[in-house]
Amino acid sequence: MPTTMGRRERKKAQTRQALADAALRLFLQHGYDKVTVAQIAEEADVALATVFKHVPDGKEALIFDDGAERRDALVAAVRDRAAGQTVLAALRQYLSTRGPFATDMPADLRPRRDLIMRTPALGNYQRKLWLSAEGALAEAIADAVGRDAADPAVRALARYVLEVPDLAGRDPNPRAALDTIFDLLEAGWPNP
Repeated sequence: MPTTMGRRERKKAQTRQALADAALRLFLQHGYDKVTVAQIAEEADVALATVFKHVPDGKEALIFDDGAERRDALVAAVRDRAAGQTVLAALRQYLSTRGPFATDMPADLRPRRDLIMRTPALGNYQRKLWLSAEGALAEAIADAVGRDAADPAVRALARYVLEVPDLAGRDPNPRAALDTIFDLLEAGWPNP
């Protein structure tokens, strides 16, 4: 049975959304580096202490979730893949719908994506969020292939996949870079 969010939780979520909306608006108007946390607080009409209470990781965290949705979606891509589909094919398919790889991203999400891709601090924070999913992804891969999550090959594969968004996303042709990297992962490194 679904639980309803209490008044306090709703208020927190509304404040968090107001901060995220204000931050994105200001970042898009003035550039990430020219916006202060105090300006974001003023724009959202909250106290500066409230900003730090909701986002202790700093202003980078204002336009990202906590990474849980990303982690859960990666695990689901592995666990819920189609019969006969390889783990790597499922992960390639999932990543191809995200950020710089998406070809059908709604127009209203493109400015946010572009801001993240052109702002080093945001790109680095996003990379941190991707890498935070390593343990969960390694467990999902291990379960799928019948190996231990501590197996260095499983851990390496999880790490490599989680590095793809940062590495390929900064390429002039992100989708081609994504495919090149996954082709390499699927084939293994050729012996010259």
